[in-house]
Amino acid sequence: MKLKEGVFDIFRVIASFREFSLIAVLIIFGLFMTVRSNVFLTKANLEAILLGLSVEGIIAVGMAILLISGGLDLSVGSTMAFTGVVTGLALISLKLATVPAILLGLLAALSVGLVNGLLVAKLKINPFITTLGMLITVRGLLLVLAQGKAVLNLPESFTVVGQGRLFGIQFPIYVMLFLVIVGDILLRYSRFFRQSYYIGGNEKAARLSGINVDFVKIFNYCLVSVLAGIAGVMITARFGSSSVTVGTNVELRVITAAIIGGASLSGGEGSVFGAFLGALFMAVLANALNLLGVDVYWQNLVTGLILIVAVVVDVVNERRKANQK
Repeated sequence: MKLKEGVFDIFRVIASFREFSLIAVLIIFGLFMTVRSNVFLTKANLEAILLGLSVEGIIAVGMAILLISGGLDLSVGSTMAFTGVVTGLALISLKLATVPAILLGLLAALSVGLVNGLLVAKLKINPFITTLGMLITVRGLLLVLAQGKAVLNLPESFTVVGQGRLFGIQFPIYVMLFLVIVGDILLRYSRFFRQSYYIGGNEKAARLSGINVDFVKIFNYCLVSVLAGIAGVMITARFGSSSVTVGTNVELRVITAAIIGGASLSGGEGSVFGAFLGALFMAVLANALNLLGVDVYWQNLVTGLILIVAVVVDVVNERRKANQK
């Protein structure tokens, strides 16, 4: 009897983690797809899932932290494309070496985040309006810079960043896993990063407790933009060209992933690991729909429905918590 109670106690502790239910869903869904498709558990397919996940996974690290602090960034897709174009032009037009070109691209991404952060933190402009405007502005700017064309024939010294392999696995997967692990550890144990929870939970109380709210907000917007820039560098190197259309709607997929993983649009809740699991769920679902032969248009419909359901669940949870107070 005591053994049985001990087992149940352990299970309750495990289930108390917000990520547990999502892990359970992924396992069940994976078992279902293993039965339905002989391809699903092959090394090539699993690598394809992780490689496709790498973009959303990298950006989800910053988006989760930003959502926890009560922020929102709709411009990450444009920032990703902008970084790729700036890096590509630096390599081809300015003839810069690979490292300086990448740094210039990331500096461009940082500038987008800095402007977003200043507008939201200092001028108190709504994050949705601010980043929506930045989405359009940055997308227009990169079209002007690239004259509406892709930047082609990038040097091999750069493309190896996205195409190179270590132990048979492509570099973007390692970069994503590294950033997810580091981001999750920092958010859980770093005093600075944990301030985002206090700001998202009650900004006024956070200010009164001595937290530099404006600095943390600006930092978080810069962080998510730089991570979007890293994702832009990775996908540009992987494809060997800078596309002006890359990153379209990626912001919606990342926000959906973060909310599925436990983040709240009201702030104060969430985790990096949860956001990663949400992105993994979206990637596995998209892969499964492809293997099952579902039309791509239906896939977009499913993604949109998942976003709506995730937001509805978030709103219902917030109202339930408000009624319990």
